[in-house]
Amino acid sequence: MDLKEKKAENRIFISEADQYLFAQGTHYDIYKKLGAHPSVENGKKGMFFGVWAPNAASVHVIGTFNGWNETANPMKKLGPGGIHTVFIPGVSVGELYKFLITTPSGEKLYKADPFANSTELRPGNASKTADISGFKWSDDAWMKERSGKNYNKEPLAIYECHIGSWMRHPQPEEKGFYNYREFADRVVEYLKEMKYTHIELMGIAEYPYDGSWGYQVTGYYAPTSRYGDPQDFMYLINKLHKNKIGVILDWVPAHFATDAHGLGRFDGQCIFEDPDPRKGEHPDWGTKIFNYGKTEVKNFLIANVLFWIKEYHIDGIRVDAVASMLYLDYGKQDGQWVANKYGGNKNLEAIEFFKHLNSVVLGSYPGFLTIAEESTAWPKVTGPVENEGLGFSFKWNMGWMHDFCEYMKLDPYFRKDNHYAMTFAMSYNESENYILPLSHDEVVHLKCSMVNKMPGYKVDKYANLRCGYTYMFGHAGKKLLFMGQDFGQEREWSEERELDWFLLGEDLNKGLHEYVKELLKLYRKYPCLYEFDNSWEGFEWLNCDDKARSTYSFFRKASNGRNNLLFIINMTPMTWENYKLGVPKRKKYKLLLSSTEERFGGTGAVIPKEITAKKGACDYRDYHIVLDLPPYAAAVFVF
Repeated sequence: MDLKEKKAENRIFISEADQYLFAQGTHYDIYKKLGAHPSVENGKKGMFFGVWAPNAASVHVIGTFNGWNETANPMKKLGPGGIHTVFIPGVSVGELYKFLITTPSGEKLYKADPFANSTELRPGNASKTADISGFKWSDDAWMKERSGKNYNKEPLAIYECHIGSWMRHPQPEEKGFYNYREFADRVVEYLKEMKYTHIELMGIAEYPYDGSWGYQVTGYYAPTSRYGDPQDFMYLINKLHKNKIGVILDWVPAHFATDAHGLGRFDGQCIFEDPDPRKGEHPDWGTKIFNYGKTEVKNFLIANVLFWIKEYHIDGIRVDAVASMLYLDYGKQDGQWVANKYGGNKNLEAIEFFKHLNSVVLGSYPGFLTIAEESTAWPKVTGPVENEGLGFSFKWNMGWMHDFCEYMKLDPYFRKDNHYAMTFAMSYNESENYILPLSHDEVVHLKCSMVNKMPGYKVDKYANLRCGYTYMFGHAGKKLLFMGQDFGQEREWSEERELDWFLLGEDLNKGLHEYVKELLKLYRKYPCLYEFDNSWEGFEWLNCDDKARSTYSFFRKASNGRNNLLFIINMTPMTWENYKLGVPKRKKYKLLLSSTEERFGGTGAVIPKEITAKKGACDYRDYHIVLDLPPYAAAVFVF
């Protein structure tokens, strides 16, 4: 290859085929063309800019490279699709820029680049030129292994994390944020110690307001500059992968921020949102709703997921607020929404969007996870697309979360009257592939931290929470804990401060932390806890009806019949002497874990290390065991 050919190879341009595919909604690499990209033309290095603005009278690129001159760099409209492009020689990486869009009425709009790969640090809101090529990945082994995984049969223990408030420098500059690289080094150490399989990162796509936690996005193609540049974020993911930890990103296609520099009224008209506010706005959230029936918008969103997969090697997305997308009347009063063509409240375009998204993404990247935060009983969220399902890998079980939290908050005296709140989730467990989430949403807005939801004196609160977590890890479904919940963060979470790590100097917190670590070790070690999460093949009640004593007992079954685990949990401050329980086999049941051990902050009440089953009918079984069950005790036996 001669020099001329090599330079031509580095030239970015948008062809008629690119325009056609984007208009059809199937240009899955459109992010390589639209936005700002280093390019070479006529032997000169510079930056190629492309933007979709079909209703603009004119578009100019303004930035630090031209002194924000509003007439220096006009863009050319390529065709009827509304894409505008320009190559500007001499523009290098790290320059700030915006698109100046002039509407037919003469209105001037100063817009950030929807496809920008980097942005100015807030409160500034300009886009920043970047080159995201050239990072030396070293996670081939992880990526190859991921492609062969079926996570329905694998352990999935997710640590939900907000980088800016996980841990901070003592220095005041930039509020002491760790950058992506510093965070990587610390969080990898923590996740490996605790035995989580994945981390779910909140608020990565660029957003203007810290208090939105990243759920009101303005830059879908840029990792937030709060914690560094794109290569820093790549370093984080690469390091996690090298340590066998998967990365899930919160992804927010349900709505977007209304900030003037964002996607709203982008070219003077509503091209990303529906112009009818009954379809295009969330009145409660003060945000705009994407127009899922528009091909270019669908392309923008689907290509965005593929961008994070291909350019950043992420392993999954947790899709925020899915219910708000599926229902046209979500959060709206009469007169605030428009029925579909059949007169119903289902968003037909959003349904097709999800089917399209999951078909493309999961069909192209085996082992990738798409996870729906869906809070209703919408059918077949994780069902196959060809069987009228939405095609997600997993769904957050919001019903389980609600019932669990409401039950655990009760004074133990009243738990007997609400006993079946804790067993109800198993009655519908087979309908979806579930994740059991105790997320950030449960520890904000005066809902209390997990430990302060619990009743009783302080020591009782921690004992209750150890029981609750044992129930969660024994129950069918994958697991998710928000940061701080695993050591008993006592204050509600706030994005404005780091977690109260000093609590690990307290015996109860240190004990809870150690206990959750043991639960995670058990979960990773014993296949019976994850092989059959969406089937009765893997779960069986021993006694789910003992409401008088508020105890729960069940066992998890392994495919090979070995190393099954028996769970017994006493949700009261009472001792149940000579507690008799029917068991499936005449075997020795060996204690693996007891929440009453002093090292976990327990009372030290003894649960037998080994119990041999005796013949004799109990709980409709031929064999039984007998033990004294201490107050607020959770015990796990292997057999």
